[in-house]
Amino acid sequence: MIRTGKKFSKPEMSRVINGDKVLAEEVEKPEKVRLDVLMGEYFKSYNRSSLQKFIEFGFVTVDGNLAKKPNQKFERGTKIDLKIPDTMKNADLIPDVIYEDNDVVVLDKPAGLLSMPRAQYCPEKTLENYGLLVHRLDRDTSGVVILAKTLEAQEYLKKQFQARTTHKTYYAVVCGRPKLDKAKIDLPLARDLKRPTTFRVDPNGKASETYYKVVKSDGVHSLVELKPVTGRTHQLRVHMKYIGHPILGDPLYGEEKADRLYLHAGKLEITLPSGKRREFAAKVPGEFEDVFRQAK
Repeated sequence: MIRTGKKFSKPEMSRVINGDKVLAEEVEKPEKVRLDVLMGEYFKSYNRSSLQKFIEFGFVTVDGNLAKKPNQKFERGTKIDLKIPDTMKNADLIPDVIYEDNDVVVLDKPAGLLSMPRAQYCPEKTLENYGLLVHRLDRDTSGVVILAKTLEAQEYLKKQFQARTTHKTYYAVVCGRPKLDKAKIDLPLARDLKRPTTFRVDPNGKASETYYKVVKSDGVHSLVELKPVTGRTHQLRVHMKYIGHPILGDPLYGEEKADRLYLHAGKLEITLPSGKRREFAAKVPGEFEDVFRQAK
């Protein structure tokens, strides 16, 4: 005997098999999208990096609640509010003018002031608020920096940094005392792939040279003069770390915490667009000397 059908004990299941009904778990759930991606669909005038900063700074609320992370996921149609404050962070960090003419302005940058915005939107002043960027100093480094007022002057000055015809002198308070009072550090540097925001000594890296000289020392800390031949990112910080004397207060390469990174761009020798060769200087901050006074 051939059976042409099958009886079901549950009528509900029979209707499912026949296609008359869809199981609850088969109903497609609304797609959830990362918050920064979703914001990119809502606020198209900003790039993703800026939107991530907005979330980090606390400018974003989702359904009335403060957003926590860019990778939080929400359904499309979720109410997202973006409120950017008018006031800027670090508005009180105003650099002193060392020199100014029709082509350039030379500033004494305070520690804490960014050289350039990290994203399309930056809720704080940077050196670019004062002129066209020619070279950079790390946020926590203070001292001499030159900015251009015209594109022609910017290009003229940049070529000198690229050709290494400028002369830069830095001062740093380092931990301990170097064995030699003066020496040349010739160690190539490359990005540390395990920590992409940092650099390390690497035989396959780019050539990097630094001359140093001990100015004073109490054994616990030393004030050193640093003259980089090359201008690699974090060069002075990595070189001093490698020889066993990291810069005091360095959050990336240091060991001893402090109220700031004790690195200061003291002098810059450069040829101005006018043709004059000039050396500009910014006095070493008082807190550098305080380190040695406190040790007495």
